[in-house]
Amino acid sequence: MWGWTRRACGKITHSSCSPVRCPAEGARCQEHSGQDQFDNLDKHTQWGIDFLERYAKFVKERIEIEQNYAKQLRNLVKKYCPKRSSKEEEPRFTTCLAFFNILNELNDYAGQREVVAEEMGHRVYGELMRYSHDLKTERKMHLQEGRKAQQYLDMCWKQMDNSKKKFERECREAEKAQQSYERLDNDTNATKADVEKAKQQLNLRTHMADENKNEYAAQLQNFNGEQHKHFYIVIPQIYKQLQEMDERRTVKLSECYKGFADSERKVIPIISKCLEGMILAAKSVDERRDSQIVIDCFKSGFEPPGDFPFEDYSQNIYRTISDGTISTPKQEGMKIDSKTTVGKAKGKLWLFGKKPKGPALEDFSHLPPEQRRKKLQQRIDELNRELQKETDQKDALIKMKDVYEKNPQMGDPGSLQPKLAETMSNMDRLRMEIHKNEAWLSEVEGKVAARGDRRHSSDINHLVTQGRESPEGSYTDDANQEVRGPQQQHAHPNEFDDEFEDDDPLPAIGHCKAIYPFDGHNEGTLAMKEGEVLYVIEEDKGDGWTRARRQNGEEGYVPTSYIDVTLEKSSKGS
Repeated sequence: MWGWTRRACGKITHSSCSPVRCPAEGARCQEHSGQDQFDNLDKHTQWGIDFLERYAKFVKERIEIEQNYAKQLRNLVKKYCPKRSSKEEEPRFTTCLAFFNILNELNDYAGQREVVAEEMGHRVYGELMRYSHDLKTERKMHLQEGRKAQQYLDMCWKQMDNSKKKFERECREAEKAQQSYERLDNDTNATKADVEKAKQQLNLRTHMADENKNEYAAQLQNFNGEQHKHFYIVIPQIYKQLQEMDERRTVKLSECYKGFADSERKVIPIISKCLEGMILAAKSVDERRDSQIVIDCFKSGFEPPGDFPFEDYSQNIYRTISDGTISTPKQEGMKIDSKTTVGKAKGKLWLFGKKPKGPALEDFSHLPPEQRRKKLQQRIDELNRELQKETDQKDALIKMKDVYEKNPQMGDPGSLQPKLAETMSNMDRLRMEIHKNEAWLSEVEGKVAARGDRRHSSDINHLVTQGRESPEGSYTDDANQEVRGPQQQHAHPNEFDDEFEDDDPLPAIGHCKAIYPFDGHNEGTLAMKEGEVLYVIEEDKGDGWTRARRQNGEEGYVPTSYIDVTLEKSSKGS
């Protein structure tokens, strides 16, 4: 405890006082009164409160750092999180899924930083501010008590000092009166009246000195008692209270230091789980699976194109040399032109199968076969789920209707009839949709199988012996075995069907340039842009349509009035 010791002069002072002797004449110095130590304790306790508030400011700034850090992390996560408006936009690649899992874990990590800030604010900063206020109040009260005790002791000392000085003065006056009386009593020339007067003055001064002596003794005894009480009871008690207060402040700081660390340590397990989640997300990346997703996404279902056939232009020369006869020439319109080399092989005229029929794409005909099959299957699954919901709702309505019929007080059965009729109508509509999509799905699956068969037969046809006719219809070595390649076109020129798509493309008889753009929404038509150059493969038959082909092999009819046609000379002659 902050203690006190007895000095050589008999005064009680704080143990930290320097061991110097008390000045002469019993003067009461400030050091011996303990006032200097009281001021030192005042400064020390004020420093302790200032240090506590400084630490509270440090904690507050740390809380702000944690809050800003958490806020910036959440903004970062929000910035890079995908804004998905539909199910189709959901990420499927493992790299994307892993990154989004990392973002979720980072968002949880930001939440833990907020927990740290909240815990520090409640357990450390708030407690420090409350305790600082209480500490200031308690310190002020103890210092006021110390000052009051010191003031009371000073007052007692002044009273004692005044009585002492008065006693001293009266003693001097008594001594003077005694000396005067003795002088007059020994003087033969002094009158009896003068001697008697001097004697009375001596008695008066002696009486007053005795009274002042008694007063001084009483004041001295009172002061010594108050001084003993002050230095042994009052001041030690006040200093003890200040010491306990300062020790409590020290303990509180120690607890806050520990709470500061505990706030961080409490969230370490959860933060470790967040980091483990990030590691697991990194380990979940599968390059094989991502590659398979890309394959499934862009798989078209088309067979690779067949080999281009060899076109033997020297057959007529060899035939003339061998038998001196000239084979029957092909029609002029079927003359092979270098412009027809693109898209000559058997197969599909369109890149993704048959050209879309008009703007309606409900059957997904604009997609490749494999993707179309997947979309149709997904739609059928969704329609089946909706049908199941409507079926469950119908069953529930029927049960409710039976309950109402058995217990009329619970409700009117007729009120459920409109809802039941609507449900039945929805079920019929869904069944029709399912049937329609299943028909499209069967069509797609059938076409895929047919393409595989055609591919197989095409491979067999390429194994014929050298010298037999090519797929374009050239002659064989034997004039009696000549076969025409292209089949005759019996369908109307405006109709495109699967048979036409599987025939050999016609040779170009000229070219044309689009004067105006044409959309080509109808079946069998060919869209074109203004200024686009196309091959002409069939002239206008009088119906206002000319058959044309692009360089990529895409064919169709275009309005004759929309193009500027230039035919080859041989075609014009025929």
